[in-house]
Amino acid sequence: MKRTLGGLLIFVIMIAVLLVMLQVLNWIPAAVQEGAFRKYASIEEIRERLKINPVYTPVYYPRIVQWPPALIAAQTRPYAAVLTEFMKSDDRNETILIITQTDRSHPPLAVKIRLTEVRETVKYPFKGRVAVLEVGVCQQEEQCSRMVWDEGEFRLSLVMRSSPVELVRIAESIVAQHPVR
Repeated sequence: MKRTLGGLLIFVIMIAVLLVMLQVLNWIPAAVQEGAFRKYASIEEIRERLKINPVYTPVYYPRIVQWPPALIAAQTRPYAAVLTEFMKSDDRNETILIITQTDRSHPPLAVKIRLTEVRETVKYPFKGRVAVLEVGVCQQEEQCSRMVWDEGEFRLSLVMRSSPVELVRIAESIVAQHPVR
């Protein structure tokens, strides 16, 4: 009887040690990868967990853009970056708008929407800022626009499968919340 209780006690202790080891092993990757590029549930979660502030978001979205974003991702290492992807409202499988925010000294993140041909590039002044506005075509020969400008310590880039008029409206709604300092 003593042998059975002793064996049972050793077994329980071994299970407890094993569970603690598994918890530590599960914690290590999260601790090592803190700040690595990953998905988040909301912009607020990025602000709270990664302490990226401000996270620039538009107030205006055209009807062709579906809210909420289909993808919200961010990182702080090796540099701060936030990416939001929006789907077309009538087709959940087509990305129509991508907004990236990176540290000013770094280029925008690689995104799904790429201009395969830039037909026009202009310096576009708006609300006390100067942006580079490009108009061209994307993969399926559809009209695409890209707008890039510096906002405080960040560089913002908006790419959209649409006319530059809609893209400029979205950009203006972002900066309306953040006056030039």
